[in-house]
Amino acid sequence: MSTHKNKASVALSTLIKKIRYLEEITRPINPKAMEAINRRWKELPNHVKTDSQTLGKVGVGCEGTHGVFPKCNFACSPCYHSEDANKVKIDGKHTIEQVKSQMEYLYRKRSSYAHAQLIGGEVTLLDPHDHARALEVMRSFGREPMSFTHGDFDYDYLKKLVTQEDGKRRFKRISFAGHFDSTMVGRRGQRRVSKEEEIDPYRQQFCEMFNKLKKEMHVKFYLAHNMTVTPQNVDQISGVIARCKSMGFNMFSFQPAAYVGDERRWKEDYGSLDPDYIWHQIEIGIGTNLPYHDFEVGDVRCNRSAWGVLVGDQWHPFIDITDKRDREVRDFYLNNMGGFHFNIPLKLLIPRLIRFTIKYPKSIPLAVKYAIRFVNRLGGIVVIVKNRITPFTVVMHRFMHAEDVLPAYELLKRNELSSDLRIRETQERLLACSYAMAHPESDEIVPACVQHSLLDPVENKILAQSLPLPTKRKVNQLTNFKNV
Repeated sequence: MSTHKNKASVALSTLIKKIRYLEEITRPINPKAMEAINRRWKELPNHVKTDSQTLGKVGVGCEGTHGVFPKCNFACSPCYHSEDANKVKIDGKHTIEQVKSQMEYLYRKRSSYAHAQLIGGEVTLLDPHDHARALEVMRSFGREPMSFTHGDFDYDYLKKLVTQEDGKRRFKRISFAGHFDSTMVGRRGQRRVSKEEEIDPYRQQFCEMFNKLKKEMHVKFYLAHNMTVTPQNVDQISGVIARCKSMGFNMFSFQPAAYVGDERRWKEDYGSLDPDYIWHQIEIGIGTNLPYHDFEVGDVRCNRSAWGVLVGDQWHPFIDITDKRDREVRDFYLNNMGGFHFNIPLKLLIPRLIRFTIKYPKSIPLAVKYAIRFVNRLGGIVVIVKNRITPFTVVMHRFMHAEDVLPAYELLKRNELSSDLRIRETQERLLACSYAMAHPESDEIVPACVQHSLLDPVENKILAQSLPLPTKRKVNQLTNFKNV
């Protein structure tokens, strides 16, 4: 009798555990993620706590790695890396260990989910399997990773990245950001250029590699196009985006150059770059106005963003802010869907959506009416069927000058605000930063501008000692050994 009771008790206990597990994984919003989001809102300075602010409402912001592979095989002017970055050898073990340490810290201290950039020097200098392992580590800590590259690699590398050693597919989806602009030096077949249009064939080739991968390996992708903006190429922005927006990129990101990184590569007057003029050039290329106050990400002096879709080559925003019904949809999303992630398997997405709509029944008519309006704005069902629809985001990220970041950050660490207007602005932007990097060794999370302006130079000097490049003598010895 007691044996039957024990079996029944075990079965009941197992059933309860399964029910609890199902309840947890089908929760629309992870409580830990929501705690982190609410904490980020409290940390934000008051001037960015607007109705359209996304930080502290739907997410905590983006993250990036540092010191994981500083070396790059290009010589761009300018470059935000310190001069010692290229003295550090590529070491897969070091990369994976550091990525794990940083992502674990961010998971524990910041949020259970975030978009994170696998960034350093050039990511494809890593062995493809080490690169893949780093992406797997990032995902194991709830990160949606994006690899940052200059785009000068072959399809064979990409295929090895997404293939396990047994030949099976490793990833169903990958994200890459390719950097293409005329400030770059070192691209194969085109070491140096003066005009942006000369790089277009390489931009197209980059997109075609991923289309080929999707066709052959059934791996979906998200592609971003990064471009450093200088006085020399600022007037070429409109042409770049007009010619290249339909190549297959999902995002165009523009970074006005700042005095940060290797001083030897500061060639122009970066202080003359006007953000309004740059944004206007982007709008000319897109062919319409780009509303960047509809959804704000931190401080608009740092980030301007416009979310929408391309229908053919015509861009349309997700939200028509002049329509109060669309504003209601935006506000509902920002105020109630923080921590809700759509980039998950359908078997989880559907039950989470069901539970969300049960809690917020208002969401159903809101979503249906919005969808009808959106389809009509795009031109109707016929236009949508006849044209390719591509989610398409445009962003501008303005880095800050290192000479401003140093005093601003030192004062912030003492909880002091500067009376100097320029330094005060820098402090306000740092407090509202949407791009963070982890330092488990010092129990800190710092803004990216602090990392590149203050910490990278010291970090890379240390790494150049612990991971030195092989000397010419050692390289010759290795070459002779291989030839034996």
